[in-house]
Amino acid sequence: MNVWRRLSAPRRALALAGAGVLVAGGLVTLPVTVAHAATRCDVTYSTNDWPGGFTANITIHNLGDPINGWTLGWTFPNSSQRVQQGWSAEFSQSGSQVTARNLSYNGSLATGASTSIGFNGAWSGSNPKPTSFTLNGVTCDGTTPPTTPPPTTPPPTDPPDGRVDNPYQGVRGYVNPEWKAKADAEPGGSRVSNNPTAVWLDRIAAIEGTPDSSSNGAMGLRDHLDEALRQGAGYIQFVIYNLPGRDCAALASNGELGPDELPRYKAEYIDPIAAIQGDPKYASLRIINIIEIDSLPNLVTNTSGQPGGTAMCDTVKANGAYVNGVGYALAKLGAIGNVYNYIDAAHHGWIGWDSNFGPTADMLKTAATASGSTVRNVHGFIVNTANYSALREPYVKVTDTVNGQTVRQSKWIDWNQYVDELSFAQAFRQKLVSVGFDAGIGMLIDTSRNGWGGSARPAGPGPTTSVDAYVNGGRIDRRIHAGNWCNQAGAGLGERPRANPEPGIDAYVWVKPPGESDGSSEYIPNDEGKGFDRMCDPTYGGNARNGNNPTGALPNAPISGAWFSAQFQELMRNAYPPL
Repeated sequence: MNVWRRLSAPRRALALAGAGVLVAGGLVTLPVTVAHAATRCDVTYSTNDWPGGFTANITIHNLGDPINGWTLGWTFPNSSQRVQQGWSAEFSQSGSQVTARNLSYNGSLATGASTSIGFNGAWSGSNPKPTSFTLNGVTCDGTTPPTTPPPTTPPPTDPPDGRVDNPYQGVRGYVNPEWKAKADAEPGGSRVSNNPTAVWLDRIAAIEGTPDSSSNGAMGLRDHLDEALRQGAGYIQFVIYNLPGRDCAALASNGELGPDELPRYKAEYIDPIAAIQGDPKYASLRIINIIEIDSLPNLVTNTSGQPGGTAMCDTVKANGAYVNGVGYALAKLGAIGNVYNYIDAAHHGWIGWDSNFGPTADMLKTAATASGSTVRNVHGFIVNTANYSALREPYVKVTDTVNGQTVRQSKWIDWNQYVDELSFAQAFRQKLVSVGFDAGIGMLIDTSRNGWGGSARPAGPGPTTSVDAYVNGGRIDRRIHAGNWCNQAGAGLGERPRANPEPGIDAYVWVKPPGESDGSSEYIPNDEGKGFDRMCDPTYGGNARNGNNPTGALPNAPISGAWFSAQFQELMRNAYPPL
């Protein structure tokens, strides 16, 4: 689906400053006592040095009580050391004394959460590392203050709502018979056709079923729920996907509702879905809703002032259609005791940069508390929905250096903080908790098309002749650019759906049913609200959102959601783990 990242002004300067030869600096990890009782944290300070200059990266990891607002301080050992330009904090310096204060989006650190800041600096003579830090005025001496005694009367807690911690655990998933029939009709398709996939409710008519549609089926919402009961399934997954002005930065999946049709979204779309899902007949099912993919991150990255910003994104940000639509959906559906809402949270190649990471978490919190909703209506988040980002990059780590140069300077990584979806999902979960979501939230990762197996899959690291050669030679994700999202050539099925695969991850899921197109390769007239996006055209040379690179899209693709046999066959050939 749609992707874009923004290179912030500090990061652009960092890229220029780091263009010379870098010498990897040492790593210093220091215990820090925080100005709260019985709380501690770690500070990691690392540098990349070159003659006269350096880049410093600092990570504050909270190991104790929650922090709401922080100030980090230290003294440079060499009086010539200077902070020149910083990011993710407000820096000031007086003599050798340096202070870094949180910004609006990263001031709250829950227990176990961390935040990263950094700066470009200058030096002469030598560039030794600071030997101590203070956090909120307390010297970093490694001691633990006295434990705060517990209150004599425990504070009241909300009663449990009856939901399980992980709706995917211990039960069978629903197999959509309409998708299964298409997969079974393909040679070899029966090898994967019994995997659970999500049902996409991408227009009002899909609630009742669309027998004459190429991108939906004759079965409506109630039909699928009835079939789930017949199968004895424990959970069923739906994609709630019809916001006013939907996909404001992509054309292939624009929806049926205009940007000012929020009342219609509520009354004709969300309310009927809630009425059916709330039927006591289905109380034994764990109903999992994937809430409005691609919506809220677009408000952070694709509005005016951003490369590739659109007027439609400006409109839905200004009129609150996305924020209030998501909030309404969460409140209405979250009131049903056996419903589990997971909000879409983009992917590492979209919001893995500092300039997008924190603001996107804040935007998700804003929507989760809009239109009468609270964070209690959010069971978790999903990343990589309908996208192709690799689950793991075993041969490329963001901390790697080649000939003293960080791989973050490569064209592929482009100063991103993450190289794969698992590390991003786990880190973003911590960030979401820090901005106010429940500590028990779980993450989902859509692995339907991110396997990248086959003959093109690297078997080891790339050559060390340059950072680009190293990254391009060793990365599992074989796309031309991480901004490419439509029907990607060379992709393969990823990990099969399963629960509790990694800490913090509720499940690997197939939310995008393999074989369903992302969008047409050329304009195809239709009455299903599906537009044409040049990012689905294999002859297109790209735009600002993908660094003006070729799209890497497969030819002869149908409209989004329609069956694409050639892609399904390629996904099976390139599956990893192999079929």
